[in-house]
Amino acid sequence: MSFPPTPSTERRIAVAHKSLANAAGGRAAVASVILPSRGRSVGVITLERHRDEAFDDAAIELCETVANLVGPMVDLQHDKGRMISGRAVDLIHDGVQRLFGPRHPALKLAIGAVVTLAAILAVATGVHTVSAKSVTEGVVQRAVVAPFDGFVNSAPIRAGDTVHEGDVLASLNDKDLVLDRLKARSDRDRLIQKHRDALAKHDRPEMVALSAQIHQSEAQLALAEAKLARTRLTAPFDGIVVSGDLSQSLGSPVERGKVLFEIAPLDRYRVILQVDERDIGYVSVGQRGRLALAGLPGRPLPLTLTKITPVAVAEEGKNFFRIEARLEDNAIALRPGMEGVGKIEVGRARLVWIWAHPLIEWLWLAAWKWIP
Repeated sequence: MSFPPTPSTERRIAVAHKSLANAAGGRAAVASVILPSRGRSVGVITLERHRDEAFDDAAIELCETVANLVGPMVDLQHDKGRMISGRAVDLIHDGVQRLFGPRHPALKLAIGAVVTLAAILAVATGVHTVSAKSVTEGVVQRAVVAPFDGFVNSAPIRAGDTVHEGDVLASLNDKDLVLDRLKARSDRDRLIQKHRDALAKHDRPEMVALSAQIHQSEAQLALAEAKLARTRLTAPFDGIVVSGDLSQSLGSPVERGKVLFEIAPLDRYRVILQVDERDIGYVSVGQRGRLALAGLPGRPLPLTLTKITPVAVAEEGKNFFRIEARLEDNAIALRPGMEGVGKIEVGRARLVWIWAHPLIEWLWLAAWKWIP
């Protein structure tokens, strides 16, 4: 609107404009345009000029065009200057309008679906499971060690091979042991001959001394023969060689007691599960679960917990407890060292708690840390 009025504004009430013009001695022309933004008025621009240059319709139209451009910017600056509480009220008001207003049907359907899903999760129950990284081991694992210091002569078996009880895994060089056995036999025969000569001479003291030396020589001979028998390292039972490969070390020395091979049976396995310390409180001996191996992802195997080791192991920045489990299905062909994921069934609970309890427990622990 303007004062003096133009042909397009002559019917509008301009009392305030007339008062403003009179305050200037009746020598001013006044015009006001509204600043619109998002379908509402955010302000008004009032312009003054000399009465001889009164506003016409073209000037007012230009002012309205400028106001349409300036209005959104003024509204944006006004929102930035408001406090958080004022913005929150506007957001709540806009949300209520969208939710209960006649428009935005997609938003209403989405919120309805979310509310329905939350109601189902709050009421429905499911099986609470604890997931853990798992690996298979043989129930019994036997080590084959070097019986004495020696050199590798042959090694037909290496890690990954299947062996039967009595199969030769490797053999050690026996040349020195053969010479020791010959020397022990020669010493024994020489002492026996001396003992016979002393017997013929009825020299009893000499006979007693030679008899002791003969026993010592026979013990050395027995030791040499025992070492010769142990140069052939054999498998103690049917199984698979878990570790050990001497095929590239022929002729190299080995020390007494060094582990050369490790063998595990093929028909008896146990599962080792690494349970996070946050879930150890839900786990107990006798609980059942399932194991999905990386090599057999589509065939979960049933298992039963048999032992909980009360010692935590740090790995990858977390603490884990070692849990042993027995496989219920031993018919499937497994190998030691196969990895997978095990799930332990610890009971039934509401679905919303099953999914949300890790976050709730983390928040509680964080709050407990900072509460004085």
